[in-house]
Amino acid sequence: MRLRALLDTPTLGLRLLGGEDELDRTVRGVMTTDLRDPSRYLSGGELVLTGRAWRREAEDSERFVRILAAAGVAGLAAGEAELGAVPDDLVQACVRHRLPLFSVAEDVSFASITEHVVRQVSSERAGDLAAVVDRHRRLMTGPAGGGPEVVLDLLGSDLDLRAWVLSPTGRQIAGSTLADAGPELPGGLAARLAGEYLAAARTGRPGPHRVTLDGVTYSLFPVRHNGRAPRETLLSDWLLAVEADAGDWPEERLDLLHGVTQLIAVERDRRDAARTVRRRLAQEILELVQTGAPPAEIAARLRVAAPVLLPGPVTAPHWQIVVARVEWGGGEAPGGAVAQSLLEEVLVDPGTFGPEPADRIAVAHTGDEAVALVPLPAVPDESTDSPASGLHAADLLTVIAEPLGRGLADDGRLTVGVSAAVHSAEGLRGALEEARHARRVAAARPGLVCAAGHEELASHVLLLPFVPDDVRRAFTARLLDPLRDYDRRHRAELIPTLEAFLDCDGSWTRCATRLHLHVNTLRYRVGRIEQLTGRDLSRLEDKLDFFLALRMS
Repeated sequence: MRLRALLDTPTLGLRLLGGEDELDRTVRGVMTTDLRDPSRYLSGGELVLTGRAWRREAEDSERFVRILAAAGVAGLAAGEAELGAVPDDLVQACVRHRLPLFSVAEDVSFASITEHVVRQVSSERAGDLAAVVDRHRRLMTGPAGGGPEVVLDLLGSDLDLRAWVLSPTGRQIAGSTLADAGPELPGGLAARLAGEYLAAARTGRPGPHRVTLDGVTYSLFPVRHNGRAPRETLLSDWLLAVEADAGDWPEERLDLLHGVTQLIAVERDRRDAARTVRRRLAQEILELVQTGAPPAEIAARLRVAAPVLLPGPVTAPHWQIVVARVEWGGGEAPGGAVAQSLLEEVLVDPGTFGPEPADRIAVAHTGDEAVALVPLPAVPDESTDSPASGLHAADLLTVIAEPLGRGLADDGRLTVGVSAAVHSAEGLRGALEEARHARRVAAARPGLVCAAGHEELASHVLLLPFVPDDVRRAFTARLLDPLRDYDRRHRAELIPTLEAFLDCDGSWTRCATRLHLHVNTLRYRVGRIEQLTGRDLSRLEDKLDFFLALRMS
């Protein structure tokens, strides 16, 4: 039963003092205590009844409530019969810990409340217990190797639940194959569900997270498949969306759904294991390209990669490079691994169904950057060897911006750069640089999720070699000579600071860390650069001008 149902029963004499937003919590039991530390007797989900004998001074309220919140109790009901009105310090402590608080009227006994709760919870459990245990056994033994669809079919046939497995970008990975289950979610609903899940999971509350969209309630369960850092898990793991309100489910049914997520996590682990070869191929090719290996050596590695990424009879593919970076606020560890996982989902056509298409992408990562090698099969044509339609930054952004923006919120950013297609090993180095330049252009824009493509570089970076020498000299002198002169006189290292600041996409924390400076020292140097040049490094136009000047110098 839910806490809300207690308020709907006037005979219980409960009055809500705080926590209205938490009234959908499920009550799985009841406990009466006046112990200062009852944690050893709590298992989570209880409605705790107390006469407040544990409170001797105001500070005791904070300690008592903190213990209850850590134990995961559903709510607290404080009696007024012995000690009068509930004190304000207890109300405020419950507010701080988001614990619903009720007062119990003087003429209502704790025994009456306990009897009511036990009767309600017991009746719900009695109806489902035998069936749930049997279904749980079937789920754990039946779908071995059958994929997520088998598990979802059992949910549909045995529990009458429609459910889908979604990626964090909202791509539908699996759904029930039963004819009456409706395996595909309509329109952009999957992306909206993914966004709602990421936003709810960021609060740190355990799942399931319940949301209502277009008048339908869904319960969203995390699919955990390893022990990575919380934010990496949040942005790269799958989720199970169930068309039902799990708020008043008995514990056994919730356990069943958690068992389902464990089975789906096994499938996710299998897929990640299968990606090991593709990741290694991408890493080897990336290292060859970055170290300037001979084109013949790179071409040999591409010939190995092509049949792995494009199985079947295909002509020699064209290739695209996609670069991504995930950055966290506060100067935290590099986000290359999570960027790698994201690209492996992001670079799949959102209209494709199932996990297999994601296994046609090879992504490597180094430090805080992920680099994807994307094959494009050549279109059979007598006169041209043109590639199939490639990736476009604008299309990627349309798919991922809303859900991933909810997951990044105000302390993270994802920036993506996309190269043009190339048809040979000789073109890969240029494609990599092109994708990196495009990502820097994306990083100079506002927003949590930004992408830029090679076409946006055509007006500056790709045309730099064709700018007349006298124009190049005049442009760079106007911007950089004041800084060079100042560096010669004061050894201030303004030029290296400017290069590092732009390379870090204007991140004060990362740039200061790279230069081994205090952030205030970095701010002083950037301020001096702006003073000497009359430019503003918070403006995109001025950042691009400095970037071009450094490239041409």
